[in-house]
Amino acid sequence: MTKDDYPHTRRQQASKDWNPIWAQIAEMDPEFLEAYLVFRSVPHRKGPLPQKVKEFVMIAINAATTHLYGPGVRRHMQNAIREGATREEILEVIQLTTVMGIHSCNLAVPMIDEEFARVGASTNGDGH
Repeated sequence: MTKDDYPHTRRQQASKDWNPIWAQIAEMDPEFLEAYLVFRSVPHRKGPLPQKVKEFVMIAINAATTHLYGPGVRRHMQNAIREGATREEILEVIQLTTVMGIHSCNLAVPMIDEEFARVGASTNGDGH
C-alpha cells in the first residue's frame, strides 16, 4: 500500500491536530492508524456541537486524572484558542475536570498562559 491509501492519515498530518506519536504508529502499522483516525474523525466531522465545544471536551479528556496527557491538553488548548476560546473558558473546563481529582489543575492550569502565548492570542476574557 502507498501513502495515497491512507487519506485520513494525510489529512490529519496536514491539520493542526497531529499527535507526534502517530508518525511512529504510521511507520509500524499504517492500516491501524488509518482505521483509528477514521473512527476518531466521526464526532469531529459531524454533530451539533461547535468545534470550540468539541475542543473543550478533548481538553477535559486529556486533563482528566485518569489520563493526564499533557501533549493532548496543549494541542486541544491551541485548537480551542484558534476557535475563539477565552482563557476563562479553558480554565473553567479544567476546573470542571477536577471533580475526578485535583491533578487535572496541576497538569493543565500552568499550560493556559503558555498556550495563549504560543498561539499569539490574548489572555484576557474579552477575546482581544
